[in-house]
Amino acid sequence: MKMKFTYKDILEYLYATVSLILVFCLLSFIEVIKNFDKLSFAYRILNDFFTGMLIGLLFFPLYLVLKYIKNSVGIIVIKILFSIIALIQLGLIGYSLTTHINLGADLLGYSLSDIYTTVTASISISFLLFLPLIILPVIYLGMTWLLHFFGHKINSKILLVAVFFFGSLNLVLAGSGKPATQNKLNFLLSDIIRAENDKSLATQDNPTFRKEYPLEQSSENTKDVLAPFFNISKEKPNVVFIIVEGLGSDFTDDGEYKGFTPYLDSLTSKSLYWENFVSTSGRTFGALPSLLGSLPFGENGFMELNPLPKHNSLISILKSNGYTTNYFCGDESSFDRKSNFLEYNGIDKIIDINKFGPGYVKTKENSGGFSWGYPDAEIYRKALTELKGSKQPSLDIIMTLTNHEPFDFPSKKVYLEKVEHILKNKSYFEKNKLNEYKDIFACLLYTDNSIQNFMEAYSKRPDYVNTIFIITGDHRLIPVPQKDNLSRFHVPFYIYSPMLKKTAKFKSISSHSDVTPSLVSFLTNNHKFNVLEKTTWLGKGLDTVKQFRNIHNIPLMRYKGSINDYIYKDYFYSDGTLFKIDENFNLIETDNDMTETVSSSFTDFKKLNAYLTTKNKITNAVSGYKKPTYTFTAEEFSTIKKLTKGLDHDRIFFLARDLAFKKEREKARLLCNYVLNDLPNYGDVRTLKGRILAWDGDYKNAEKELLEVINRTPFFGDSYLALIDVYWWSNQNKKAVAIGKQALSNQINDAELGYKLAQAYNRMQNYKDSNKIMDSLLVLYPKNKEYSNFKNSLKK
Repeated sequence: MKMKFTYKDILEYLYATVSLILVFCLLSFIEVIKNFDKLSFAYRILNDFFTGMLIGLLFFPLYLVLKYIKNSVGIIVIKILFSIIALIQLGLIGYSLTTHINLGADLLGYSLSDIYTTVTASISISFLLFLPLIILPVIYLGMTWLLHFFGHKINSKILLVAVFFFGSLNLVLAGSGKPATQNKLNFLLSDIIRAENDKSLATQDNPTFRKEYPLEQSSENTKDVLAPFFNISKEKPNVVFIIVEGLGSDFTDDGEYKGFTPYLDSLTSKSLYWENFVSTSGRTFGALPSLLGSLPFGENGFMELNPLPKHNSLISILKSNGYTTNYFCGDESSFDRKSNFLEYNGIDKIIDINKFGPGYVKTKENSGGFSWGYPDAEIYRKALTELKGSKQPSLDIIMTLTNHEPFDFPSKKVYLEKVEHILKNKSYFEKNKLNEYKDIFACLLYTDNSIQNFMEAYSKRPDYVNTIFIITGDHRLIPVPQKDNLSRFHVPFYIYSPMLKKTAKFKSISSHSDVTPSLVSFLTNNHKFNVLEKTTWLGKGLDTVKQFRNIHNIPLMRYKGSINDYIYKDYFYSDGTLFKIDENFNLIETDNDMTETVSSSFTDFKKLNAYLTTKNKITNAVSGYKKPTYTFTAEEFSTIKKLTKGLDHDRIFFLARDLAFKKEREKARLLCNYVLNDLPNYGDVRTLKGRILAWDGDYKNAEKELLEVINRTPFFGDSYLALIDVYWWSNQNKKAVAIGKQALSNQINDAELGYKLAQAYNRMQNYKDSNKIMDSLLVLYPKNKEYSNFKNSLKK
């Protein structure tokens, strides 16, 4: 059937497009009101017109095709699509209002499960949350109706010209190109395209370097700048890292939001303190590789590389020199693949959410049922419990958690009262600016107090006098507005120790990537260490010059998939704009002949970063590491790809379980290994693998896997049940009783566990204990026939 397109058809599409633009403008107005940023409103509107115009042009051919197929379908589909686009814009603005940055290519750097975890941590589920999702499409459809209703009073040609005129204006006005004023949807798509272009640029022309391993240099090139500040003891010192979630310099010392970290502020005069210090990433994913390994980023952060390139780290180097190495956090260590990085480097012990056990209280769940895990004070308490006296020196890494959305923590009311007291002494302007963030400032007080209590408790230990404490933020917390893009990375850095013979405050710029080079140099030069012939650090080491200067080139990954920022001498290059950094760490936009030099240096780094990580050219001389637990042949990987087809880890587990029940156990084990390479702490998957091995009669390896589950997640009940079954089938009843007792000691009060333990006692002819357990079970479950029948079969 031929379809004739009329002026009316074009008009209905124009009205649909203009309505979308008006919705964009309405959302921008709301954003401006929320941010008190009226100066940027005109630029935002121009960008909204431009984006709406592009969307209209992009979908017009689809409209024509659909209308050709069926007259009424075209406009219906377009209205549905434009309503969805409006909702996406709403979500992106909501993200921007919370984080004070636009969502861009970082979206591609996170798995769906990571995105779900982060989002559910930040929001509370309620009807009000979903209300805008209902209202906005209604507003959009209402606008299209109004335009149709009053269309005869509007000159459509003038309307069309106005859309193109205002939409095109942002191409000539420089201020409209700044990220803060851009349409959120436009920014998201543009940033993804930019990230893909950067990736292509970094790998094109097959860049070559003077050396196969470009970072390789003599260890003597990293000067020992720390020794002059220390009294050197004969014993190797303990090293304790405290990596504080969200601790930015804006909140410490003389920062813009000062006054809520009194203990840390007191350390500035008792420590080696760098006031112009930067994290190398804008989120937590970059902290461990930079601080402990001075490593490049890869595409989405070093820890996302799979398999990890060969590399050395402070963990592997200290471990090879007689140190015990421990990591403590209150959340799931597999988040951001932290556990993969730590285990690769041979960490001795990981204490995460799975290993706290009874006596420790998690942060309460939000309305969506989510909790990040254990608050800071509990993490420190657990660390102190685990760090018992040892003759070996230790490297202890503590990552805190609480200073993060949803900013909930114990005794919150008490800390909010302290915030009110602090605000009383602020000026009217400061009060007005700070009032909106009381929960965050209360959280900072809690975080600070938790550090103080840990340090005071540690000071009572005999090894305190021979311990070096390193305290820094992983990045600046996001929900409080930042003055500029550099502020996102500006974090405090303290080296505090009873071994210090003098303290100092430095204005010279250094970064997380400079920490391990200086520590390794200090320890190697002043203690009995295996001397490294060559190092492969990205950083040069800490700069201990007191006046303001920068001797480093510091690339910064704002979020996964986006290396947008770069510090070169006293310049900061961000989103294509060059700024001068003054001695107070403020930015002044500049446009001089350095732009090309800085941009060229930045491009060189991106090529180096790609070469090092994609070609595995960081080093070939490692001091000790663990190879990936499971490697796959091309045929196995092809099978995995066919079976999973983009499924997330949870769905792969269910698929593996179904395959196991269908007796396709080889495929099931393959999928288990695939998941465990990414998530080694996934208890359900490893337990399933243990059961599959047992079903195949491989009791030895089944036992090994299930003991590994218990080691990693000692309070996960299913692994004990599975292991008792393995011991039953392999006639190892003593082990069954021992593992049952261990489960009970970990307060795994599962009726099925008690029943299996009673059966094990019976097989060992320990009828007394078997009867005792069954009596207690029948009190709780008097109608359970299986329990009753077994009880009746027992000898007295």
